[in-house]
Amino acid sequence: MTITQFLLAAAGCLATLSVGALVLLPRDVTVTRTASVTAPPHQIVALAASNAGYQRFNPYRSTDPELKIALFGPEAGVGSGFRFEGKEGKGQQVVSAVTADQVRYAIDLGPMGKPVQSIRAVPAGDHSDVTWTLEADLGFNPIARVMGLFMDGMVGPTFERGLRNLDTALAAS
Repeated sequence: MTITQFLLAAAGCLATLSVGALVLLPRDVTVTRTASVTAPPHQIVALAASNAGYQRFNPYRSTDPELKIALFGPEAGVGSGFRFEGKEGKGQQVVSAVTADQVRYAIDLGPMGKPVQSIRAVPAGDHSDVTWTLEADLGFNPIARVMGLFMDGMVGPTFERGLRNLDTALAAS
């Protein structure tokens, strides 16, 4: 075996191992943040289930003053939603389910995927513990799976800002 053949074989093995490693990366990603909010769960759910109410604490509005929002559907409840376009992308978010303690959203980011997001509020003394969660199925796309490794660091701070915004919005009510 010549040195050239050896180097080609080593490069082929390395490429095969790299592709194999990408397939082994997690397909599903979950990002979760929790904070204490000084409001009862029913007020939190009511605000989060409203397309206009969500805009009062939307964390992306704080960082993108040029963010375009177009509300649609009923004012609140299932089907209530908004389209958005800004520096971090475009898509739409629609309330897909509402219970006494949780609002779920279907998000469509076009080619970037269709994650599911939820805001859950449970009573905890004179406040509520609010958990904001994003779940995404990255499929078999190796680039998406690599990005999934960084999703918590990219989305987590946004949820933390949104939870602070939520507490502020409810305190002002």
